[in-house]
Amino acid sequence: MMKLHKTVFKNYAIVALLLGLGFESYAQERPDKPVTIDSFDVVRDYKPILADAVKIRRSPDMTNKRSYMPKLSYNNITDKKLDINTGLKELDVMETPFTKTQDITSNYAKFGIGNFNTILGEAYFAVEDYEDLRFGGFVKHLNQKGSLEDQKFSRQEVGIFGRRILPQFTVDGLIGYNRYATNFYGIPVDDLGTSLNPSREAQRFNDIYFSGELTSKFNPANEDALSYSAKLDAYSYGDKFDAKENSVAISAYLNKRVRTFNIGLNAAVDVNSISGTNNVLNDGKLNNSVANINPYISFKGQNYAITLGANIVSEFGDSTRFNIFPSAEVDFSLVPEYIHLFGGVNGNVQKTSYKNLAQINPYLGPDLHIQNTIERLSFFGGIKGNAGATFGYKAKIMFKTLEGVPFFVNDMEAPFRFDLVYDGDGDKATKYFGLEGEINIRLSELVNLGGRLNWDEYSLATQEEAWHTPKMRLAATARFNISEKLYIDAEALFHGESYARAYTYTNMGTTMPAEPSASYTKYTIPGFFDLSAGAEYKATKKLGIFVKANNMFNTEYQRYYYYPKLGFNVIGGLNYSF
Repeated sequence: MMKLHKTVFKNYAIVALLLGLGFESYAQERPDKPVTIDSFDVVRDYKPILADAVKIRRSPDMTNKRSYMPKLSYNNITDKKLDINTGLKELDVMETPFTKTQDITSNYAKFGIGNFNTILGEAYFAVEDYEDLRFGGFVKHLNQKGSLEDQKFSRQEVGIFGRRILPQFTVDGLIGYNRYATNFYGIPVDDLGTSLNPSREAQRFNDIYFSGELTSKFNPANEDALSYSAKLDAYSYGDKFDAKENSVAISAYLNKRVRTFNIGLNAAVDVNSISGTNNVLNDGKLNNSVANINPYISFKGQNYAITLGANIVSEFGDSTRFNIFPSAEVDFSLVPEYIHLFGGVNGNVQKTSYKNLAQINPYLGPDLHIQNTIERLSFFGGIKGNAGATFGYKAKIMFKTLEGVPFFVNDMEAPFRFDLVYDGDGDKATKYFGLEGEINIRLSELVNLGGRLNWDEYSLATQEEAWHTPKMRLAATARFNISEKLYIDAEALFHGESYARAYTYTNMGTTMPAEPSASYTKYTIPGFFDLSAGAEYKATKKLGIFVKANNMFNTEYQRYYYYPKLGFNVIGGLNYSF
C-alpha cells in the first residue's frame, strides 16, 4: 500500500512539472514568431519492475513466539535535568513562623459575688503549645452563708495535671488538694421546742490525692498488638475529728487480639485503712482491702460482640472473704448504628469508703460501722443507639441480689448526726430493681438538650425503708447558643420523696438531757424540684460577664432530715480568658 501511494504521487508530480513548463513556454512566446515543433516526448506511467534476482521468496513466520528478552541494566546513565528556558523556576518553600497548635481559649480567671454572702474565685490554665505535651493547673474557692444560724459552706480546690505522649504510650498525672467545710447546723428539738444541737460544731474535710496512668497507644497498622494500661490512685482523707482514711490502689489492664478473639485481663489491688470511725474493732482502726482479677475472652462479629469471663474478688485485712462471680455480656446490633440490644450477668464487691460516704453526706457521726457491699448476682439488659449526630438514647433495666447495702439514718442520741445501717446479710439478701434512661438531643447548632432518669426499687430484708434514698431521680439540662457572644444554660433536678427515722425527745429537766423514745417513727421527706439557669455574655474576645441563679422557685426542701438547703441564690461576675 505504501508503494502504490508513492507511485501515484510520482505520476502526479511529473504531470504537474510538464504543465508548469508548458505554461512557462507560453508566457515567453512572441506573437511575431510562429511556433514550430522539432520533436515529441512520449510520456507514460512508470511501472517499477523488480528483478527476479532480488525478490524475497520466503513466506513470513506467523507463529506467536516470544523471543528471548535480555536483562538490561542502566548503571551508567547520567541523571540530567531537562532545562527548558521558559521563564519558570523551581519554587522556594518559605518556612512559616512558629505558631501555637491552637488558640489558647481554655485558660480563664473567674470572679463573682452573690447573695448569701457568696464569693466565687476560680482560675484554670494549661500549656497547649506542644502536640505531645500538655500541663497546667487549677484553683477554686467558693463560700456561702445561709439564713439559718451557722448554715455555712466553704470549698477550696487546687491541683496540677500533665500529659506526655510518647511513641509507645501516654502518661497522665494529677495531684491535688480539696477542702470542704460546713457546720452541723441541723436543729432538732425536743417536745418543749428546746434545741438538741446548741453547739452546732464545725466540720471540715481535707483530701490530698494523686492519680497517674500509663496507657499504650493504638497502632492502626498492627491491630493485633498487645494493648495495656497501668494506673495508680492514692489519697489521704480526714475530717476535723479523728476519722481518717488512707488508700493506695493499683490497677492494670491487658488485652491481646488473636484472630477474631480478644483475650484480656483486668486486675486491681486496693489497700485501704480507716481509723476513728469504728471504735468496735482494733481501737477504732479498720483494714479494709480488696483485690480482684477479671480474666475474659471476647469475640466480635459484624453485628454482635460477646464477652465471657469471671470476676475473682478477695477481701483481706481485718476480715477475709473470697468470691468468684460470673461475668458475661452481649451486644447485638439490631439496626447498625441506630438500635443496639445489650445485656449481661455479673457480680462484684463494692468497697465501702469513708471518703465516698462523706462526700455524699458530710454530717456523719464518729462511730461508723464500715462493711463492703456484695453484688451476689446482677442481671442487666437494655437498648441504646442514635439517629445521626442529633439524637442519642439509652435505656437499661437491672435486677440485683445484694448483701450489706448501706443507708443513712439519724443517730438516736444526737439526731443532727448520721449513722449507717445495712440491709441484707447471709441468706436474707436485698433485692434491687432499677431503671436507667438517658437521652441527648441536638436540635440544631443553637440548642442542645439532655436528660437522665433513675428509678431505684428495693425489696429489703431487715430495714423498713431505704432510708434517705428516693425512688425517682430526674435530671435535665439544656444549652442555648443564642449567638457567638451569648450562651444560656439551664438545669432541672427532681428528687422523689424519701423516708427518715424520727425519734420523739422528752425533756427531762434543765440539767438532764432529753430522753429519746424507744422506737422511731417514719418521717416522710417531701420530694423537691430545683431549677437553675445561667447566662454568659462575651463583651470582648477575652472579657465575659456571667450570672447564675439556683433554686429559682425558692423551694424549701431538704435532702437529709434536719438539713434544709439554701433558698433562691444568685451569683454574677466577670470571666477573663487568656
